[in-house]
Amino acid sequence: MTEQEEFADALLDQISVETNEEHDIATLSSRIMEDPDFKVRFDSPKQISDQIAPGLKQKVAEFTGISVSSDVTIEFPELDELKGIKGKKVFATSDAREFVDRLFLAVAKQNRQGIADLVKQDTAKFLAYSTYAKSYISKISTTYGDYLDSKIYINNFVLSSYPQIVLHKQGPPYESRYEMIKSGYVGALKMTILEELVHSIQNNLYEENKRAVIEVNRINEDLAKIILALDDGIVTRLSDYLQLPAVPDEFPIAKRANLFFMLNPDNFIVNVLGPDVMTFTKVEIDPTIQQMVPQILEIYQRWLLPIQRHHAAFSTMEGMAEFSVQNILKDDEDFHQYLMTFMGTDISSYQVRKNMGKDFTEAVFAKHGKETFQILIKNPPTTRELKDPQLYLKRAP
Repeated sequence: MTEQEEFADALLDQISVETNEEHDIATLSSRIMEDPDFKVRFDSPKQISDQIAPGLKQKVAEFTGISVSSDVTIEFPELDELKGIKGKKVFATSDAREFVDRLFLAVAKQNRQGIADLVKQDTAKFLAYSTYAKSYISKISTTYGDYLDSKIYINNFVLSSYPQIVLHKQGPPYESRYEMIKSGYVGALKMTILEELVHSIQNNLYEENKRAVIEVNRINEDLAKIILALDDGIVTRLSDYLQLPAVPDEFPIAKRANLFFMLNPDNFIVNVLGPDVMTFTKVEIDPTIQQMVPQILEIYQRWLLPIQRHHAAFSTMEGMAEFSVQNILKDDEDFHQYLMTFMGTDISSYQVRKNMGKDFTEAVFAKHGKETFQILIKNPPTTRELKDPQLYLKRAP
């Protein structure tokens, strides 16, 4: 087995819990459909979306003061296609775009050789982007929807399976609880579509976040190239100093990969300095590490500004969506049923959950009302303002 194949196996193993769950969902759905006692049927996500989307668009316009573009459509991709769309949501550098798309396709198909070939083709890009493949695809069964380029993508696989699975697990007589589960299912779709409709109006915030993430990924690619070019002796000494697990000498790429994942600023800086790094203007680095990797301080300093811009923009985007859902659907019976039957919670518990972006949006909304959304989209906060909304309110119009 080659070292590249080892990397492919490791990546596929990291998402095995998700792929096993996908198999279990598909198998259970098939068994339910064959159960002669389970005669009830649910409308498809598309059928329900066609009914509820126009009303939700109107509610978004009324609550935010911003109309949803007529160009926005709702699509229902199959599972492998949805995983490819997840790859499109990775804001890669321009010369890495094709690589990332091929990587996500190979992972979606569980194409071991295809992944190994990509490791061989460009190890630096694989190190920089394989974590996206792992994190995005390993969360696919908990992702109901995504927004990208004027399209809302609904996770048809999950949302068409969950209602009958939830009802079947409760046991017969199924008809007696059908309406309750159907209502919760409709509530899940209302929440999902509403969230993505709000994302569809966030144009300037979206672009701000995209630019920041591309720069972060460019920095991660640069760091990967630096680590891969290190002398074998330095790799060994630095690995020992960082107390990384020993890797046999016949796996030189794996030894450097361990260093990259440890020294990647998203891991190393945040874990060492803590979440307050999002408000720092300067970072310091262990002099022993800097002696062995002289370029690392410059890498970390370059990383600081774009990661903060990303954190502020992304948190605001997510906070606006959650704040909108909580307010628009607070009295919606289907949403209440979703929280109860699918999430095991209630509206009161849902509304008190702490979320920096939502709390920030709420603070601005208390002063500006529906104008909040135009203000936040045109004038994103800094990380300091996100943490202390009063700073933003003093600066913003």
